[in-house]
Amino acid sequence: MAVVPKKKHSRARRNRRRAHWKITPPTLTECPRCHEMKRPHHVCISCGYYKGRKVANV
Repeated sequence: MAVVPKKKHSRARRNRRRAHWKITPPTLTECPRCHEMKRPHHVCISCGYYKGRKVANV
């Protein structure tokens, strides 16, 4: 059978546990071809290039 907690955890204890749930902004790098900001290891949305090759029609 499952163990049921005897006491309710306080709001402070709950919030301390959730302290690391913060949202981080996405990491962006500059595209070497068109100099737009893009996500690393992803196709550039502006020019359609990835690792120096055209992989998407834009």
